[in-house]
Amino acid sequence: MSNSNSKLTSAELGAGLSLAAVYVFRMLGLFMVIPVIAIAALEYPDYSPLLVGLAIGGYGLTQAVLQIPMGILSDRWGRKPVIYLGLSMFVLGSMVAAFAESMTILTLGRVLQGAGAIAGAVMALASDVTRESQRTTIMAIIGISIGFSFYLALLIGPMIAATFGMQGIFMITVVCALICFPLVKFGVPSNTISAPIGDALPQKELLKPLLSHPHLWRLNTLVLILHLLITSFFVQMPVLLQDVGEPLAAHYQVYGIVLLVSILLLVALIRMATALTMGNMFNIALLLMAVGFVALTQIPNYWLIVFAGISFFAGFNFLEAKMPAMVSSIAPAGQKGSAMGIYASFQFFGAFLGGLLAGIMNTYFDMKTSFIACLFMIFLGSMLARGLANVEKVRRITLEMPEECLGSQIVDDVLTALMEMDGVKDVSADIEARTFYLKVDAKRFDRKSAMQVLNTYS
Repeated sequence: MSNSNSKLTSAELGAGLSLAAVYVFRMLGLFMVIPVIAIAALEYPDYSPLLVGLAIGGYGLTQAVLQIPMGILSDRWGRKPVIYLGLSMFVLGSMVAAFAESMTILTLGRVLQGAGAIAGAVMALASDVTRESQRTTIMAIIGISIGFSFYLALLIGPMIAATFGMQGIFMITVVCALICFPLVKFGVPSNTISAPIGDALPQKELLKPLLSHPHLWRLNTLVLILHLLITSFFVQMPVLLQDVGEPLAAHYQVYGIVLLVSILLLVALIRMATALTMGNMFNIALLLMAVGFVALTQIPNYWLIVFAGISFFAGFNFLEAKMPAMVSSIAPAGQKGSAMGIYASFQFFGAFLGGLLAGIMNTYFDMKTSFIACLFMIFLGSMLARGLANVEKVRRITLEMPEECLGSQIVDDVLTALMEMDGVKDVSADIEARTFYLKVDAKRFDRKSAMQVLNTYS
């Protein structure tokens, strides 16, 4: 392989950075309001704890419902048109929320924001404009941008809300969303590689069997619980900080400490993971989250809240980082796009349920009871984690199908030959996309030998 094939081209780097920026701007708009709504919403005449919860997690409902359909639609209409449609819905929702004079209308705006479910289309476009050898790098750039946007939102959201109010946050969101249009138009080339969709986009016929997959359903339910918990956490955290005398404008200082220390703990947990089984690491992460909620059940003070946040986020960050990789490893060859689409839908639906349940709990019970309910959800998560076997580290490979292989019998013969190769864990074929999908042990798999197998049939 030449050195030129092992490096990102300027077009690939530009496309990756443009799409990462789209993620950052969009996620900022979704997340900046999360750490402030519980306080800022007090000014609305129809304020209620239930509406606070729905305003925080409402975007998750439409995201969950439309995530897979929008991804599939991008394969029919094209990536960019679907991204433009999603961004337009996001702008509309942000405008509705910005000029809302009631919590009900603000919540409607948040639901409309979530209707711009473009994550699948963006990821597919990123695959289309990069070579296979560079897709992992581009996906890593986009993945880092998602985490960065969440942390940045926690820091700047309270500062913007304290200065410009809720309307200021949503108007900034509108501006950020509008910037995304030229980023997609001019920052991402139109001449795409047309990557095989099996590992990039959901496919309808694969959704039902993947929903009942013995390991994937556990990970899907676990990520639902995880995002239910973090949404519940942010329904309560701003109120707790205000109760101990911290004005909204100073909340970013607390989040800054929490995020910095929890990231350091995340690094330590990742290093521990090399010596412990994934099952043990799941238990440690869930225990850290539980310790955070236990701390919040005590009479709150500033440093107790900081400690609770650090403990919760250390566990949350580890699971948030590791679970998508596990989904990718477990998903059958050629079905990663479908598995990840289902996973993302559960993730967003968890955010919606977290806001709904936290709102209901705060309406009829005190805050301590809400935290106890969160501890029960962590216990359920630990039960689910017990059923997850150790996941092998695998690499995904796509090979172009020679024209001579298009006959079904020849494809079966090639699949058999590939499956017998050293290091191949799973293999499937998509004749329409003219692609073989492989899951392999990177240390044992020899790509040249696989190409020789294909050449014998061409």
